[in-house]
Amino acid sequence: MADALLKDIEKRMDSAVEAVKREFGGLRTGRASTGLLEPIMVDAYGAAMPLNQVATISVPEPRMIVVSVWDRKLSGPVEKAIRESGLGLNPASEGATIRVPIPPLSEERRQELVKVAGKYAEHGKVAVRNVRRDGMEALKKLEKDHEISEDEHRRRGDEVQKLTDQHVQLIDEAFTAKQAEIMQV
Repeated sequence: MADALLKDIEKRMDSAVEAVKREFGGLRTGRASTGLLEPIMVDAYGAAMPLNQVATISVPEPRMIVVSVWDRKLSGPVEKAIRESGLGLNPASEGATIRVPIPPLSEERRQELVKVAGKYAEHGKVAVRNVRRDGMEALKKLEKDHEISEDEHRRRGDEVQKLTDQHVQLIDEAFTAKQAEIMQV
């Protein structure tokens, strides 16, 4: 029972780390990347849909992203969603094709992006700590229900703390790498 609980805790912590890395992928670093536009939601067919479900995103050159909309009627909403995404991008529509030039980043904008990355990292750490809290409560309940001993509870609690420390360190490492990538001129 406790082994399955630990596996579940580790899986949930891994998911939190992956979510942070995905969010980091959406941050601009001065180079074009398809991951930059993936989190953008578009109002299509009466619902908010991810951009990659209504268009093909490609990077033909280092400072240009090309979005090929599948349904021509969605060009306007896609262009509007990219413009209002808060990424500082100015798309140009050419029928069903939308060109998104990636302007070079100013020093001030780089520092803003590092702050945003820091917020993403902090949210990831909070998610990992919440998983730890849930795990500790589950262990406490197992001990209370006499399914595990007090010593087992303490040992498993130490393992949960180790997992937490490892995953927080992974998030810190990912943040440090993203910070270096953003600040690189």
